[in-house]
Amino acid sequence: MLLRSTLSHHSLSLQIPSHFLSKYQNHHKFMPLFLSKSFLFLPTRPFSSISNFTSYMMSSFSPPKPKTRLRGVVFDMDGTLTVPVIDFPAMYRAVLGEDEYKRVKAENPTGIDILHHIENWSPDLQRHAYQTIADFERQGLDRLQIMPGTAQLCGFLDSKKIRRGLITRNIKEAVDLFHNRFGITFSPALSREFRPYKPDPGPLLHICSTWEVQPNEVMMVGDSLKDDIDVVFNTFR
Repeated sequence: MLLRSTLSHHSLSLQIPSHFLSKYQNHHKFMPLFLSKSFLFLPTRPFSSISNFTSYMMSSFSPPKPKTRLRGVVFDMDGTLTVPVIDFPAMYRAVLGEDEYKRVKAENPTGIDILHHIENWSPDLQRHAYQTIADFERQGLDRLQIMPGTAQLCGFLDSKKIRRGLITRNIKEAVDLFHNRFGITFSPALSREFRPYKPDPGPLLHICSTWEVQPNEVMMVGDSLKDDIDVVFNTFR
C-alpha cells in the first residue's frame, strides 16, 4: 500500500476507511507514506518490494512545489531495507508461550507489539523476554541480506539531495552491521535503544528536528501497518 501527499499533482483529499486498511491487517506490504496533514492518495496496487518502489521513484519523480518539497525519507529496516530473516511468530511464542501468544494474536489482528506487551512485566520477566528477543535478532544477523533495489534507491535519493534516515525496533548492533556490511549509511539511524520507539512519533519527530524540516516534508517507508503507518498517524494525532 502506498500513501502519497500533496507532493503529487494527482493527490485528492480523502479519509481512509477502516475496511480498506483491514484488507492489509494480515499482510506485510511495502508501503511508503508521505507525512501530510491534508492529503493522502491511495493507488490501486501496493508495492511488493523496495525494488518496485525504486523503479516508481526514478520514473515518476518530478521537482515538487517549494511549499511541499520532499526533503527526507525515513526507512524501516527489517523487511524494508533488508530481506526478512527473523521468524517473528516463533519469537513471540518463545517470549509469551503458546497459549498467551494465541490470545494476544487474537486480540491484535494487525500485529503484536511485543515490546509494548512486556513493558509492564516484572523486571526479571522483562530481562528474560529481552534476552529471548535479542537472541532471535542476533541469529538473524548471520543471514542479513540487503533488499534488492536498496542501493539504487539510495543513490537516486543522494542525487536529488534528499536525506535518508532510519527507524527500527531492532537493536543497534543490527543497524551497525547493516551500515558496515553494505556500505550504505542512514543518519540519524535510531534503533530501539532510542526511547520512545515507534509507533510512538518521538523517533520520527527527532529526525525531523535533527534535519530541521517539517514532518510534511518527509516520507516514511516501511512494511508494517502497525508500526510504520501508525507512527505517521500518531505524528499528526
